[in-house]
Amino acid sequence: MNIFALRLYPNQDLKQALTEFVVAKQIQAGFILSAIGSLQKATIRFANQPTSDIFDEKFEIIALNGTLSVHGSHLHVAIADQTGRMTGGHLTEGCIIYTTAEIVIGENPNLTFVRTPDQQTGFLELEIRERAV
Repeated sequence: MNIFALRLYPNQDLKQALTEFVVAKQIQAGFILSAIGSLQKATIRFANQPTSDIFDEKFEIIALNGTLSVHGSHLHVAIADQTGRMTGGHLTEGCIIYTTAEIVIGENPNLTFVRTPDQQTGFLELEIRERAV
């Protein structure tokens, strides 16, 4: 397994920064190992909804999970507000870092994750391919 670590800084967009990192490192089959930090604004798409909701307040990042690839990523985030109330859903652009985000990413060097149309769901879904050595 390859392991990457990065720190994001105030005012960076969480999803955009992860996408740029994945492209820069040419990550083919990545996954989030650990992620903590804070947001000053959150943009999340809830289950089965066509658009994202925007929250202009401070949040702690409780969890970030999903797969990362230059061929497409799929990430979910869980956040807590100042009362500890949690919410979460699909990570979309517009989650802006408040103080920091500390993220550790793993990569399986033997696989490639791609997103292909799934006839059953109608969405681009994960397809796992063996990487040629």
